[in-house]
Amino acid sequence: MTGAKRKKKGMLWSKMHTPHCEDFKQWCRRRLPILEWAPHYNLKENLLPDTMSGIMLAVQQVTQGLAFAILSSVHPVFGLYGSLFPAIIYAIFGMGRHVATGTFALTSLISANAVERLVPLSSGNLTTRSNTSTLGLSDFELQRIGVAAAVSFLGGVIQVAMFLLQLGSATFLLTEPVISAMTTGAATHVVTLQVKYLLGMKMPYISGPLGFFYIYAYVFENIKSVRLEALLLSLLSIVVLVLVKELNEQFKRKIKVVLPVDLVLIIAASFACYCTNMEITYGLEVVGHIPKGIPPPRAPPMNVLSAVITEAFGVALVGYVASLALAQGSAKKYKYPVDDNQEFLAHGLSNVIPSFFFCIPSAAAMGRTAGLYSTGAKTQVACLISCILVLIVIYAVGPLLYWLPMCVLASIIVVGLKGMLIQFRDLKKYWNVDKIDWGIWVSTYVFTICFAANVGLLFGVVCTIAIVIGRFPRAKTLSIKNMKEMELKVKIETDGETSQQVKIISINNPLVFLNAKKFHTDLMNIIQKENASNQLLDDVSKCEQNTLLNSLSNGNCNEEASQPCPSEKWFLILDCSGVTFFDYSGVSMLVEVYMDCKSRSVDVSLAHCTASLMKAVKYCGNPDSEKPISFESVSAALSNIYSNKNLSKLSDHSEV
Repeated sequence: MTGAKRKKKGMLWSKMHTPHCEDFKQWCRRRLPILEWAPHYNLKENLLPDTMSGIMLAVQQVTQGLAFAILSSVHPVFGLYGSLFPAIIYAIFGMGRHVATGTFALTSLISANAVERLVPLSSGNLTTRSNTSTLGLSDFELQRIGVAAAVSFLGGVIQVAMFLLQLGSATFLLTEPVISAMTTGAATHVVTLQVKYLLGMKMPYISGPLGFFYIYAYVFENIKSVRLEALLLSLLSIVVLVLVKELNEQFKRKIKVVLPVDLVLIIAASFACYCTNMEITYGLEVVGHIPKGIPPPRAPPMNVLSAVITEAFGVALVGYVASLALAQGSAKKYKYPVDDNQEFLAHGLSNVIPSFFFCIPSAAAMGRTAGLYSTGAKTQVACLISCILVLIVIYAVGPLLYWLPMCVLASIIVVGLKGMLIQFRDLKKYWNVDKIDWGIWVSTYVFTICFAANVGLLFGVVCTIAIVIGRFPRAKTLSIKNMKEMELKVKIETDGETSQQVKIISINNPLVFLNAKKFHTDLMNIIQKENASNQLLDDVSKCEQNTLLNSLSNGNCNEEASQPCPSEKWFLILDCSGVTFFDYSGVSMLVEVYMDCKSRSVDVSLAHCTASLMKAVKYCGNPDSEKPISFESVSAALSNIYSNKNLSKLSDHSEV
C-alpha cells in the first residue's frame, strides 16, 4: 500500500509540475529567440555568407560608431562601444534576423541635446586629461558620456516598461507616411549638423526650435571662414563613396565580394593626413586620441535622470519606431514572424545593459540593415561576427585612427543617410494615392526639421488620429449592421461534373491604417477555413460545400492566416462599394491581400471600385497587369469568370 501511495503521489506530482516546466521552456523560447534558430543553424550553408556579411557590417559599425558618437557630442571611442554591446544583446533577444543594431543617427542627435544642455562645451576648459581616470580621458569627457549613458538607460527602461504593458499592438498608430517623414526630417537634421565638418568651419553648437535654420544662417554669415582643403576633401570623399557604392549595387550579382569603400577611404585618408601632417599644415580637424580597451562597467549617473526624461522618451519612441520598421520589413521579405512586444524588450535591454559600459543610445540603422541584405546574411550570426571584429578594433586598431579627418567622417555619415534622404520620392506616391497622407508627410517633415524628431513623430501621430476620427463619422457604411452575403455554385462542363465555387464578400468599411491589418487577417482566416473544409470534404465524401461568409471587420493578425493550404482554385469577388475612403496603408493592404490570395490559388476580382481607388491601386503596385481585376459590378465580374472558365450554369444563388 505504501508503494502504491508513493507511486500515485509521484504521478500526481509529475502531472502538477511537468506542464510548468513546459511552460517555462516555451516562455524561454518566446523571450529568447536565439534558442529557436541557433540549435538549427546550418554551418555548411549559412556560415560563409554570415561571415562575409559580418566583415562588411563591422566596417560600417566602426565608421558609423565613430561618426555618431561625435554626433552625440561624446568622445569617438564611446561609439565603438555602442557598436559592440547593443548588437550582442539584440542578437539574443531580438527577432529580426537581418537587423543590425548599434549606434544610430537619430538617437545620437536626440541624446546630443541633453549632453550639450547639461555639460556645455564651455565647461571643458576647466578640466584636463588625466592618466589616472577612466581610459585616460578628461573628467569633461566622462561627464558627457555619463549624460548620454543616462539617456540610454532611461530610454531603455521606458521601452522595457512598454513591453510589460504590452504596448506593441499600439504601433498601428505609426503609419508609413509618418515614419517616412520623421526619418527623412531627422536625416536632414543630421546632414545639417555635418556641414561644419564638411566645410572645415568652427561653429558653436546650435540646437532648439528652428535651430536648423540658424545653422545655415551662421554658415552664410561666416562663409569666408570655410577651409578650401576641407571642402575639396569632403567633395572628393562623397564622390568616391557614391560612385563606388553605386557600382557595387550595379554589379553585386557578378562580383562575390563587395568593395568596402568606407574602410578603404578611412585608411587612405588617415595615411594621407599622417604623411602630409594636414592637422598642422592645413588646420584640418582630426578624430584625435582613441583609447585602447574597454573600461570596467559603471552605472550611469542616476542624479541626472530627471533632467533627461524628455530626451529619453524621444530615444525610446524614435529608436523603436525606426527599428521596428526595419524588423518588419526583413520579416516580410524573408518570411519569418516578428513580435512587436518582443522588439520592445530587445531594444530596451539593448539600451539598458550597454549603458553600464559607457554606450550611447542605440537602435537599428537602415544602411547597415540594407548592407546585410546585399551581402546575403542569413542570421544574427553575421552581427555576432561583426562584434568580434569591432572588439579587435577597440583593442588593436583604434589608436591608429588618430589621423582620420573629421570631414571624411562627415562625408561617410552623409552618404550613409542616402537611404533616408531619398524618401522624398515617396511624395509622388502619396499624392497619387491619398492627398491627405501627402499633407501629413509634408507637415510631419516640417515639424521635424523645425523642432526635433520626437516632436515631429508626436505631431504626425496626433494629426493622423485627428484626421481619421474626422473622416469616419462621414462614412455612410458605419450605420450598416448587416451586409449582403452570397454564395454561388457554378458547375463546370468537364468529363466528370464537378463544382466550382464563387464567393462574394462586401467590404462595408473604409480601408485605413486602423483596420488594414484586420481586413487582411479576417480575409485570410476565411480563405484558410474555406480551403481546409474543401480539402476535408474532397478527401472524405467529395461533397459540395455551402458556406456563408461573415462580414469583414477589425482585428489582429495570427500565424494561421499566413499558412498556405492546399486547395483547388476557386473565385473570390470583393465588392468595394462600401469603401467610401481609404489611405495609403489601406490600399497597400488591399494589394497585399490580392497577392496573398493569388499564392493560395484564389482568383480575386474587385467590383464597384471607384476611379480614385483603382488609381491608388495602380500606384501602389498593379497586382496583375495581364488581366483585368476591376469590374463595374458584381455581375460583370461573374460574367468574366463565366466566359474565362467556360461555366455553363449558375445555380443555388442565395442572399441573406
